[in-house]
Amino acid sequence: MHTVLSPCAEVEMIPPLIVESALENDIYLIAITDHNASSNFLAVQKAAKDTPLVVLPGVELQTREEVHTLCLFDNYSQILEFQKIIDGSLPDYKNQPDHFGEQFIVDETGDFVSREDRLLLTSTHLSLKEAWQIVTNMGGLFIPAHVNRKAFGLIEILGFVPTDIKINAVEISRHLSPVEARQKFPQLNGFPIIQNGDVHRLDEFLGAIIFNIAEATISEISLALSESQGRSFTISERTVGYN
Repeated sequence: MHTVLSPCAEVEMIPPLIVESALENDIYLIAITDHNASSNFLAVQKAAKDTPLVVLPGVELQTREEVHTLCLFDNYSQILEFQKIIDGSLPDYKNQPDHFGEQFIVDETGDFVSREDRLLLTSTHLSLKEAWQIVTNMGGLFIPAHVNRKAFGLIEILGFVPTDIKINAVEISRHLSPVEARQKFPQLNGFPIIQNGDVHRLDEFLGAIIFNIAEATISEISLALSESQGRSFTISERTVGYN
């Protein structure tokens, strides 16, 4: 079947509207990847109940090197286990809402449940290689996020894509096409490139990745990224080269 994945970042929208906006844009598979946190995944999954939308759990992990990475999983138990690891690797800084903004946890209707008092907008103590190893061992998908950006981008920070870890794919921002990215950053040659993630607001559901897969699972998505066993993926043309 053809399925669409849009890795949805830090949720500043309420779950019902996330679901509604995804479906209005013909997106039927999303991953919730808040920054160093996964507490709102279940609310979005519940909001998508009885709809065609599949919601995968994930995290946008900030590594020790200050690199943003998308860590995607199949189920709730995996993300709970990974969140415990993240919690144990976060510095004990208190959030300052006036400066960094509130960190709300909501239910499936968007109603307030609680707030996270520890600062999430910081680096964990996990290195890029350590994070990759943990996610891989848990059966997850590990993708460096917006690698072309100066802030928290893999290439800007390291200057290269590490060869001692097996990266499933790299994500680029919407400001250039995959062809332009490979021309500008030769380090990306040889890696699958995805795009159209980092959705912070409802009006940013502007494109998608179209997967030819048998089911909406991490293993199937991994096969598509490597274009193995008849699986494949393409980036929707409506945002290629989008400025």
